[in-house]
Amino acid sequence: MIQLTSKVGGSTEENLGNLNHLNNFSKIDANYALALSNAENNSLELPQQDLNFKHTGTLSCRSNPCVNFGDEALEAKIQPGKGSKVNGFDSDAPKILIVDDHAASRMTAVALLAMEGYEVIEADSGSTAIELVTQKQPDLILLDVMMPGLDGFEVCQLLKQDEHTRLIPIIFVTALNDRRSRIRGIEVGADDFLSKPFDRVELAARVKSLVRQKRLNEDLDHAEQVLFSIARSIESRDPNTGDHCERLAKLGKAFGEYLNLSRNQIRDLMWGGYLHDIGKVGIPDSVLLKKGKLTPEEWNIMRQHVLIGEKICQPLRSMQGVIPIIRHHHERWDGSGYPDGLIGENIPYLAQVFQIIDIYDALTSERPYKLAFSPEEALAVMQEETAKGWRNPQLMQQFEEFIRNSKQQ
Repeated sequence: MIQLTSKVGGSTEENLGNLNHLNNFSKIDANYALALSNAENNSLELPQQDLNFKHTGTLSCRSNPCVNFGDEALEAKIQPGKGSKVNGFDSDAPKILIVDDHAASRMTAVALLAMEGYEVIEADSGSTAIELVTQKQPDLILLDVMMPGLDGFEVCQLLKQDEHTRLIPIIFVTALNDRRSRIRGIEVGADDFLSKPFDRVELAARVKSLVRQKRLNEDLDHAEQVLFSIARSIESRDPNTGDHCERLAKLGKAFGEYLNLSRNQIRDLMWGGYLHDIGKVGIPDSVLLKKGKLTPEEWNIMRQHVLIGEKICQPLRSMQGVIPIIRHHHERWDGSGYPDGLIGENIPYLAQVFQIIDIYDALTSERPYKLAFSPEEALAVMQEETAKGWRNPQLMQQFEEFIRNSKQQ
């Protein structure tokens, strides 16, 4: 939400707020809050009894894990019962993809990992590995460096550049003293290295550690996607704002780069574009959907959306840089904003930056109740509000220079 202009009477927020209503969800599944909390608790590695997960199902292993070593055969059949753990993992046995053009090397790794309870998949070339990763979605890849066609470096680079496979850990298999391969592996994104011949204890420890980390990362990634899905759902139900969130993310990136902000700060600004009004999910329909002017009591309810949004995002550590934007993007430089009435530099800097781009986008966008202002008109309105004491004068000047420079490019 935003605080607009004296030209249309009162604050921007009050003029747009009555019309800029979002349809809230009638009910939030109680499991949503639990999922966010559990994802964060997992990253802290709390005891299992403190995590309210329920695991069922039978773990499967390699269908035919019989591996011949000369005249001897090693049979590794894993048949854990329902709800049991295999190698410390619940529900399903992690999938390990072994990529090596030498059958004997694959056979050794297959035998060792099958004995540890993993489901093992094999690939004899880089191109086959790429196909299997797409089809099977393994939890970890044990990747030989030297292979005909696509070598290990190329396979790793392709997978790490793809957003759908970048979280899969990759362990490079190298010669004992192959320093050059290890350096190249680090450059293309390898997560770890193992030397031949395999040490069973070392192999098991490295695989287990990386698979656990991958699953924790996925939990956090999924929780973040839940938040963004809710935010997009809120926006899609509002006929007034169009692609407001998408525009804010792009404008936040561009202005953040202009201000020479750090990569993480720019990311937080972009995420703030999507999540700043997520708290409206908790505002009653009678307030959000009211067509007339809101009463003072209803405005008090509406203003709770920043606090609700903060609580929704609080469980995730990855959102800690976004939370100040969510809570404080309605504060004013002179202390007349909400929810805390912060004054001047007490307002978090990213919240100040975000508020300016939020207001500018609202002014320059067409709404059912107004035409889009030109950039010059929008900047004039914002300068009027700055003169009233609502904005950071220095930041407003930087934003005006940014807009004028952008127009000239």
